[in-house]
Amino acid sequence: MSATVQVPRAGRPPQAPPPIPRRPPGQAVPWVASLTSGAAVLLAGGPVSAVVQGSGWFGYAVLVVAVVVGLGVLLHRFGTVVVAAGQCLAMLVLFTVLFTGDGVLGFLPGPAVLQEFGRLVSGAGQQIDTGTAPVPATPEILFLVTVAFGLLTVAVHLAAVAAEAPAAAGVPLLAVFAVPAALADNLLPWWSMVGAAAGFGLLLVTPTGIRRQLTGGGALVAGAVALALVLGAGATFVGTAGRFEGGSGAGASGGSIGLSPFASLRGQLDQATPVELFRVRGLSRPTYLRALTLRQYVPDAGWQATRPAPGVPMPGPVQPQPNVPGDVVDLQIENVAFRDYWLPLYGEPIGVTGLPAEQWLYDQSTGTGYTGRPRQEDSWEEHALLPVPTVAQLRAAQGNDGVGLEYLDTTGVDPRVGEIAQQAVAGATNNFDRAIALQDYFTAPGSPFTYSLQTAPGAGDDALVEFLTVGRVGYCEQFASAMAVMLRTVGVPARVAVGFTAGVDAGAYRSISTSDAHAWVEAWFPGIGWTAFDPTPLTDGRSIDPPYVQEARSQGPNGQAGPTEDAIAPEDVPGQEPPPPPTAPEQQPPDAVSPAVPQSSGLPSLLWPVLVLLLVIAIGAVPAGLRVLDRRRRFAATAAGGPDAAGAGWAELLAESTDRGVEPPPSDTVRATARRLVREHRLEPDAQQALREVVGAVEGSWYGGTHPAPGELDEPVRAVAAGIATGSPLRLRGRLLPPSVLHRLRRRGDSKQGSSRVPEPERETAAPRS
Repeated sequence: MSATVQVPRAGRPPQAPPPIPRRPPGQAVPWVASLTSGAAVLLAGGPVSAVVQGSGWFGYAVLVVAVVVGLGVLLHRFGTVVVAAGQCLAMLVLFTVLFTGDGVLGFLPGPAVLQEFGRLVSGAGQQIDTGTAPVPATPEILFLVTVAFGLLTVAVHLAAVAAEAPAAAGVPLLAVFAVPAALADNLLPWWSMVGAAAGFGLLLVTPTGIRRQLTGGGALVAGAVALALVLGAGATFVGTAGRFEGGSGAGASGGSIGLSPFASLRGQLDQATPVELFRVRGLSRPTYLRALTLRQYVPDAGWQATRPAPGVPMPGPVQPQPNVPGDVVDLQIENVAFRDYWLPLYGEPIGVTGLPAEQWLYDQSTGTGYTGRPRQEDSWEEHALLPVPTVAQLRAAQGNDGVGLEYLDTTGVDPRVGEIAQQAVAGATNNFDRAIALQDYFTAPGSPFTYSLQTAPGAGDDALVEFLTVGRVGYCEQFASAMAVMLRTVGVPARVAVGFTAGVDAGAYRSISTSDAHAWVEAWFPGIGWTAFDPTPLTDGRSIDPPYVQEARSQGPNGQAGPTEDAIAPEDVPGQEPPPPPTAPEQQPPDAVSPAVPQSSGLPSLLWPVLVLLLVIAIGAVPAGLRVLDRRRRFAATAAGGPDAAGAGWAELLAESTDRGVEPPPSDTVRATARRLVREHRLEPDAQQALREVVGAVEGSWYGGTHPAPGELDEPVRAVAAGIATGSPLRLRGRLLPPSVLHRLRRRGDSKQGSSRVPEPERETAAPRS
């Protein structure tokens, strides 16, 4: 192909050029690639359903993906940086509207909105760190999911559309697939693998022309999806159960207590559909199933799980049979869907069998079976004593012999808690009656305390004091925590136990599900051991009243006749407001625990990376933004005609070439520069014809004084610009840091320092050498 550019000769009428499209091919809106990038993100996000309950998160994901893709399409012609900046700003507005409603004018983010974002991120982080999958779809989790899908869509759009590198988009897509898959302890649905493979395959097929690649690419994607399905169905390394599952049955989610038991309890109890965890055979009466116990209390942080002491290996005997009245039972515990560090056990275990060797230990001091990493055993057998001490024995068991002083630790506890406890146990002469009095303080008829899924908001006071004096509404966490601390303040060793209530009678066995997760109090009595008390006023029939509690209530305090029904009301405690009249408790779902979300007291640290990223994007957008403005200004001047039209159009073509690494020397003539453009950018014949018109117009304007009429030079300049873009695609670096802008800024800097180089504006209007 010849690179010679012919200029029209005098007296020879120029040939009419063929029709030239208004929109250059390089600037065409990438509808297919943009929509495909959004679809790929949603398809790859399928595993999120394994870590977030319900389907509500998907609506948020679709909304933010639609906003990002829509902005990408609308802003495409303004360059990559403008697109990314616009997408990020649009997401900030969307997050403000969806999750705060406190923005300036209702939708613009301000300082208060950023603080609320920080609170949402902190709350989501706490739920992720301490909860178990699938977590409830709280506002904090929905905010995190929406932000993640938005940022992921921006990354995929940049890779697949702006950089035209769809294969690179597989990296962020892998993250959105792998992270939920790693967090989910249970089985992944088969469609999640198929969706991820199909989404990535669409990215590879569509960006460069779906018609040209539909047959071969479609066949390749279909084969990959089929292979993924086959491998997923037979794989032994995906999910904790070692296979994919086909639905959302019991195996789709399970239970655990973990290292942050209260938050984990909420994760189980808030599940929309309870999941069966255990089937227990051999129980003589309803009894608590203990997973672990908590002995360390930190004010305003709650009870903390601590490392167990070195234990006795299981399977095998774990301790001699305690010399306490009770029922000796042989229990079979079938594990349906529980995987954890802790092995739930009943009462006082004497021996445990049916476990793999050298995997589990039993710590007698905490009553806990544990292992070094989460495991899910199929079943185990327990030979145990279910203690049934008499009230007389418990009242006679005074003192603290046989227990560590850590179970009496009240360091940092507000003195008002001790005052309230002393008022509640007034008249009790022994530790057992003190425990009964405190339990009745929360559960007896007339008590102002209410079980509810919504705790009362804090007022800046000590959390435990607020619960006892202001809120009086809570979950098993608040009730068990309060009673255990109050027992310690009156000299009774106490700890919090976490596990499960007795479940429901299914005939041949008792069925225990996630809705039975619970926390209660255990108090120490010398010669008897740890004894359970439950201060949570449950309204669903799951409370367990052990025989000694029933006997004590029939006798009254200190062995007196008559029931112990009247708890010490908070209005009897000095300095406290009288409680409001008790209202009938509403129907409540199973007990749950709400992790406290710390309030943000300034700009949250988790938001600094986001702000820094936005600042970097804003700074990086300056060169690209200047390039967009230059292009619009020059095209406008070219279309307007007149003395500046030819120079503006020629300057834009030189800028297009410079941005692609070909900067014609200032010493070149117009025709020499035109030959260079044809050669370096491999211009097609149509673009060459348009370039001839531009060269003629430039020479006529600069040397002959004949200037283009309005609209005369617009189409030829745009056609040449499109030809340059087609022959030399613009790289991402050229989009982010256009050399034409950087060179112009450098020349201006040189001119201010006295340089003899001609600045860019003069080059645009000065007549070059002939």
